[in-house]
Amino acid sequence: MNVRSQLVMVFNLDKCIGCHTCSIACKNIWTDRQGAEYMWWNNVETKPGIGYPKNWEDQEHYKGGWINDGGELRLKGLGKGPTLLNMFFQPNMPAITDYYEPFDVDYANLHGAPKGDDQPTADIVSQISGQKMEEVTSGPNWDDDLSGSGQHAANDPNLADASIIEDYGRIFMQYLPRLCNHCLNPACAASCPSRAIYKRGEDGVVLVDQNICKGWRFCTSACPYKKVYYNWTTGKAEKCIFCFPRTETGQCNACSHSCVGRIRYLGVLLYDADGVEQALKQPDDKLVEAQRALILDPHDPAVQQAARKNNIPDHWLDAACNSPAYTLVKEQGMALPLHAEFRTMPMAYYIPSLSPVIAKHGDLHEVAKHGLIPALEQLRVPLDYLASLLGGGNQQVVTQSLAKLIALRVWMRAKNLGETADPALLAEAGLDETSATKLYRLFTVANYRERSIIPGQQREMKEPYLRKGGRGFGILKTPRGGL
Repeated sequence: MNVRSQLVMVFNLDKCIGCHTCSIACKNIWTDRQGAEYMWWNNVETKPGIGYPKNWEDQEHYKGGWINDGGELRLKGLGKGPTLLNMFFQPNMPAITDYYEPFDVDYANLHGAPKGDDQPTADIVSQISGQKMEEVTSGPNWDDDLSGSGQHAANDPNLADASIIEDYGRIFMQYLPRLCNHCLNPACAASCPSRAIYKRGEDGVVLVDQNICKGWRFCTSACPYKKVYYNWTTGKAEKCIFCFPRTETGQCNACSHSCVGRIRYLGVLLYDADGVEQALKQPDDKLVEAQRALILDPHDPAVQQAARKNNIPDHWLDAACNSPAYTLVKEQGMALPLHAEFRTMPMAYYIPSLSPVIAKHGDLHEVAKHGLIPALEQLRVPLDYLASLLGGGNQQVVTQSLAKLIALRVWMRAKNLGETADPALLAEAGLDETSATKLYRLFTVANYRERSIIPGQQREMKEPYLRKGGRGFGILKTPRGGL
């Protein structure tokens, strides 16, 4: 058993309101500079839709990720031969038009233009060439809130029945926040000829060494989530760094810290690195369960002993025991990986969304099985769509997660209204009152320290005299105060 630790983010899609505060927070801190104007390390997409960059999920076009080739894992679009042949040309890499040409608006011309007969205008200027642009045809979130439109939603590869967008009563929409998944089997790292991309052993964060990167851009082609970008000013690859300067001091990521809906949960997962390759060789519909099986119980003494042999410190083991990510991903099995069939084993997980609450009005509430709560089989978001997005095509793992969400809502609604809460409903979904109460707190009133349990990595973070209530940086013989 080769125990490794990984910082993980979990998203509750049922709570995301699509405000893009997370994207702006990330943009202001990390990519607000020349050459990175089009980069959105964190972005929020409207689903169904084509996403950013356009159609990033279509691996028949982009050929990203891994495939199981006769029992052997290999990169879908690259190998030693293709790498050498395409050293100076990437046929499957997104073009700038697949993102958007970043632009600025010359507002200064409105008040600085010389006197004339015509009203001055604010011209649109390309941030790449500096030339005036005649028309803006795309942007960083061009299809925001446009699910249901045939122009965008119909091109979503997860939507098997595109006719659903023609029926107003069946139209659905949800938001999908995305960042680098910091995968256990990152295709970007495997594809890099310079070996500039590496996965940190202490927390699993995938980073690009800017001193080694030669700008070959194989990483951009190989990443199936298209979360590695090319900076045309520096000639280097850039990507989400999981805000490691913050997490190293025990603070949560900027995107999570700024999240209005509090949909993000951060914590430590322990996993068996020796089983990763074999798990990735499973069929598509078994990948979610195989990935979940790799996650180890941090309360198990044998796991803790093996972790200490791999130099995982005790305060990381304590964080793993209290991790909300472990509760949601492994313990309750509610959070699922995004497109597990890409076989990168992503370490960002998503709790699938429920339909809007159905209001009673006359005889128009046939789908309301439990009062105002929709029945599982009548959800507005099709199960096959969620299974394609989060289950590797396996509807069962999605159904299990949704069943727990519905049972939790029905049970808590009954309690809050003073009605009889039927424990059998929880048991049917695989919950009990203790776990339901824990989940309810996580989803509703959990505070910052409950939603984000991140162990510090810097030595001073473990010293008692630097904790809140201490006396600054002076060494005390008798420490006082505490967190």
